[in-house]
Amino acid sequence: MGAMRAIQVASLDGPQAARLVEIDEPDDAGAVIIEVHAAGVAFPDVLQTRGLYQYKPEMPYVPGGEVAGVVRSAPADAHVKAGDRVAGLTMLCGGMAEVVALPAERVFKLPDNVSFEAGAGLLFNDLTMHHALRTRGRLAPGETVLVHGAAGGIGTSTLRLAPAFGASRVIAVVSTEEKAQVARAAGATDVVFVDGFKDQVKELTGGRGVDIVVDPVGGDRFTDSLRSLAPGGRLLVIGFTGGEIPTVKVNRLLLNNVDAVGVGWGAWTLTHPDYLAEQWAELEPLLASGRVSAPEPQVFPLEQAADAIAALEDRTARGKVVVKIR
Repeated sequence: MGAMRAIQVASLDGPQAARLVEIDEPDDAGAVIIEVHAAGVAFPDVLQTRGLYQYKPEMPYVPGGEVAGVVRSAPADAHVKAGDRVAGLTMLCGGMAEVVALPAERVFKLPDNVSFEAGAGLLFNDLTMHHALRTRGRLAPGETVLVHGAAGGIGTSTLRLAPAFGASRVIAVVSTEEKAQVARAAGATDVVFVDGFKDQVKELTGGRGVDIVVDPVGGDRFTDSLRSLAPGGRLLVIGFTGGEIPTVKVNRLLLNNVDAVGVGWGAWTLTHPDYLAEQWAELEPLLASGRVSAPEPQVFPLEQAADAIAALEDRTARGKVVVKIR
C-alpha cells in the first residue's frame, strides 16, 4: 500500500481549511479500486467544512462525494474490470484523493465521449435531477420547467436533462448577465432575472404558469415560486443554498391544487437498493448518444481545492465545479 496525495480538512474553518497532504492509499480487497483523475465538488462539501451538514465526518477527513477515473482492480464478480473508465460515488467523503475504494454498486461505466472532468461532475447533479424530474416530479411530455440557481450545478443539470425527459420549455432564473449566458449555453429556452421573476414567468406563459419549479435555493423566493405554478403544478424542494429554509402556508397548496415535493435523492437510494443502477441505465445511453450533453465543469487543479469549494460558498461558481487530480 503506497502513499497518495489527497485533500484533507482538519478544522471547521470553512473551505480554506482544505489542505493538500500525503496519506496512505486505501486497501480493500472486496472493493473496486479506482485511480482518480477528477473529483466533483458539491454544496455538502461547503457545509461540512463548517460543521453545518447533517452528516459530520470524523476529523480529519477527505472531502468529495463523486469521482471519475480508471479501475485499477475489481472483484471477479463486479460489472467493471481493470482498465475501465468509470465514474463513482463515495457519497460524502473521500473523493479528493488519488485513489478511492468503492463498492461495485456505486461505480458506473463512463461513456467514451465523456471526459473524466465531465464524468466527475455528472453523478450527484444528474442522478439528483433524474430523481427530481422523473420519480418525484412526474414530468410529462410537453410540460414547462422553471429552475432557480440556473447557472449552478443543479441548475445546468436541469437545463441539460429536462428536454430529454420531455419538457417543451425550460425557463432559467439567474442573478447576473454572466450567469444568464451560462444558462443559455446549457440549454435554457428563456432566461429571467431573480428580481420580479414571478411576473416575468406569468408574462412568458401567457398567465398560465409553469408545471414544475426546481428549487435548490430556498429562501425568500419560495412563495413566489408557488405562485408561479400552473394548476396541478409541482414545486420540487432540492436544497437551501440561499441559507434560509422557507416555510409554506399549506392553504396555498389547497387553493391552487399544487404540490410542494421533497427531493432527497441520497435518502431514496438507501431505501431502494437497485435505484442507482436503474437511473444509470436510463442516463448512460442519453450521454453516450449525445442526446444529453456532458456537463462542462469549471476545473480547478488539486492544489486549489480550497478555492474550488469556496467558489460554491461565495456563489462565483459557473456550472459544476470539479477538481483535477491527475
